[in-house]
Amino acid sequence: MVKKKKYRKISHFPNSLLFKPFGAKIKYIDEIVLTIDEFEALRLSEVYNLKQKEAAKRMWISQPTFNRLISSARRKIANAIVNGKTIRIEVKK
Repeated sequence: MVKKKKYRKISHFPNSLLFKPFGAKIKYIDEIVLTIDEFEALRLSEVYNLKQKEAAKRMWISQPTFNRLISSARRKIANAIVNGKTIRIEVKK
């Protein structure tokens, strides 16, 4: 039986949902999908410089879950920058 996904608090939605390398045609570039949860974890950790415990509390999740989100987001962002890929932020409603 699959465990039901718990609600995660997202305080800020991005103004832009797509970032691509300068001068590249979008149809010729690979895409990395960043979930809204990963975006929020990245925002709290890197922009607001919060500790994982405090950031996890703000998102209403556990610290280990926050750690998995931030690690995944950082890997995806690094992959996109190093390999020249498009980053799309996926917002599911």
